[in-house]
Amino acid sequence: MEEEISQQVLLFGFIFAVIMGFVGNRTQFCTMGAVSDWVNIGEKNRLRAWLLSIAVAILGVSLLEIFQFISIETSRPPYRVGSLPLLRFILGGVMFGVGMTLASGCGNKTLIRIGGGNIKSIFVFLVCGAFAYLMTKTVFYEYVFHSWVSALSIKFSDFGYSTQSLGELLLGSGASPEESGVIGVVIAIFIGIWVFYSVEFREQLSLVLGGFVFGAAIVGGWYVTSGPIGKAWQETAEWMDQPPIGVGDQSYTFINPMGETLVYFQSGFNELLLSFGVCSVAGVIFGSFMYSIFSRSFHLEWFPSVKDFFNHLIGAILMGIGGVLAMGCTIGQAVTGSSTLSIGSFIVFFSILLGSAVSIKTRYYLLYYEGEANLLKAIIAALADIRLMPKSFRRLDQI
Repeated sequence: MEEEISQQVLLFGFIFAVIMGFVGNRTQFCTMGAVSDWVNIGEKNRLRAWLLSIAVAILGVSLLEIFQFISIETSRPPYRVGSLPLLRFILGGVMFGVGMTLASGCGNKTLIRIGGGNIKSIFVFLVCGAFAYLMTKTVFYEYVFHSWVSALSIKFSDFGYSTQSLGELLLGSGASPEESGVIGVVIAIFIGIWVFYSVEFREQLSLVLGGFVFGAAIVGGWYVTSGPIGKAWQETAEWMDQPPIGVGDQSYTFINPMGETLVYFQSGFNELLLSFGVCSVAGVIFGSFMYSIFSRSFHLEWFPSVKDFFNHLIGAILMGIGGVLAMGCTIGQAVTGSSTLSIGSFIVFFSILLGSAVSIKTRYYLLYYEGEANLLKAIIAALADIRLMPKSFRRLDQI
């Protein structure tokens, strides 16, 4: 019975991830591409798809909490914890945003590319997973980051709040998850109105499908791990002499699970190391592979140059470190975390946008002014373009 419950949770987690991988490949759902379109050509449709997934996730989780189908006051990672490590989240988000730009996609996109035959993405996966493991399973984080990134933290308990949930902050200390869920419904509706205000977006059904499916999958993940089956799964694990890793309320995130997947492989497929996260990684890859075979789009791709190799190497390192610092990625924080109305998740979301936007602009300037501009000048021009630095500081003409 215990084994059956665990298998059900992991199987549902895998199936939802397969759908994400299949639809993600079919619709080209890509968060880095969304930022690139927005920054370079002012095109917001893929950004709207990303925001649609956030709106669907917030709406679904809020309704599940209002009707008491789930309880996610504690989660993996702890989205609603009462302490907000502001510097850690901003730094991690910016690092991840830069990393996903250099590595040609976020964690989710990396898995989708692997399913489509991209060998470069296998390399990114291995490096990203290795550094995620380094950050979570060794003393690397403690020695390199902990002392100074933890210095700037906000303790909401000092202000009378038990969590960093936006619902509680707006309604006051002691607000129940059901009451906070109403705030979530309102926020989701406003985001949805902005998303569907664009006639052009409404006509691109593939983007609508991608945003809806990813948001719904996040809701499904929360329900599976925190609903009736999930609670039985957690209670069963508490009585086991050797409980499997990763048991708890959670939904989809991909950076730390990459590290867990490498550990699972290294262990010789130890069942105790088969987590919800490992199943989600495998599911996205398999779903993307299925679509690439059905659509006959599967093809192998390798690095065209040494420069491209080092870009992906640096990007993968930054994603592995930044994703752990930020406690999530473009899916794990921007969608899954935001669905809990965590203030920290919104901060990570905007930090990822900032890191990606600046790096995209910087690379564009370096390419346009090849041989004429150095990295510092390109960064200053990029910051001036997005109005984070006075235009008088720029040394390159705007392009």
